[in-house]
Amino acid sequence: MNRKRLHAVVLAGGVGERFWPASRAHHPKPLLEVVGGQSLLDATLERARAFAPDDNLWIVCGHEHADVMRRASGLRAGRVLVEPRRRNTAMAAAWIAQRIVAEDPDAVLVILPADHHVPSKRAFAGAIRKAAAAASREHVLVTLGVKPTRPDTGYGYIEVGPRVGRKHPGLHRVARFVEKPVLKVAKRYLSGGRHLWNAGVFIWEAATFLEEVERFAPDLHHALAPLRRKPRGRNREEVASAYRRAPSLPVDIAILERSDRVWTVPVDFAWSDVGTWDSLADELGVGTPAGRDEATRAGNRVIAGELLAIDAPSNLVWGSDRPIALLGVEDLAIVDTGDVILVTKRSRASDVKQFVAALKDRGRDDLT
Repeated sequence: MNRKRLHAVVLAGGVGERFWPASRAHHPKPLLEVVGGQSLLDATLERARAFAPDDNLWIVCGHEHADVMRRASGLRAGRVLVEPRRRNTAMAAAWIAQRIVAEDPDAVLVILPADHHVPSKRAFAGAIRKAAAAASREHVLVTLGVKPTRPDTGYGYIEVGPRVGRKHPGLHRVARFVEKPVLKVAKRYLSGGRHLWNAGVFIWEAATFLEEVERFAPDLHHALAPLRRKPRGRNREEVASAYRRAPSLPVDIAILERSDRVWTVPVDFAWSDVGTWDSLADELGVGTPAGRDEATRAGNRVIAGELLAIDAPSNLVWGSDRPIALLGVEDLAIVDTGDVILVTKRSRASDVKQFVAALKDRGRDDLT
């Protein structure tokens, strides 16, 4: 696969409300250093550089994060596309496809969330190249499907269909996409071996994807009309017009669940969307004894700050400039950002975004 045809598109439009209070409107989740001393955005761009040249790296982000994303990424201004309003991933993917196809008609796009953790760059790049070859030769939409390691109810799933044939060994057609299941169903998926986690990583030709937009998402296709007339250059008014008219839908629902041209590459390398404090705890090995001090021997993990723990196992701590002392508690996530202290059971971590809504209702935008 010609590297010049591969364009890596990093979607960074969200704030990451389930990572509150560390993730805020002015400092969104992709900029957090939560694993390995590197921001999630930097790690994503580093993975992308393993298969795409620097001039083919793109970011799509919200207007409130435009300046910080440009500074953090080091990409030139023309490679950071700024959404005037939130319209979910279908519109973001369609806009970037329309923009890139005007410059490179044969471009193959690799759509990457900005906030995932994948330890092996080499394995990831290999899967992307395999997917890109299929997308280019067969004009299909390809998604990465991660072999599940636990019955996780926080992920969407892919039901694997038949193999596509000898020309593309290891690839399968997608039978269907499944929304986040209840635990009983997730356990059945894990034991059955026919379901994969939907990693939200997509590979397709820009032109092929736009064909499927026209077929299956006519409202989105019509919204793109101003950008078909003027896809690049000084087109702020055209972008604003398109976003006013566009529906707000995830790309899975708008296109992938309807298309008959969707394949998957099953992968078994380590992957996490680091979606909540609990998933980060799993990623960091909370609950597993490590280290020499009492706190880590008890399975605690400290991202920042100082922890004092007595009879307090399996906790995740993000501290600030004051020590955190835990006595007789377990399986908590404690996050101290200086102006807010969050204490939650790890099992309730996905509900943290409710605080963001409550604070906005109170007019406390300084805390969101």
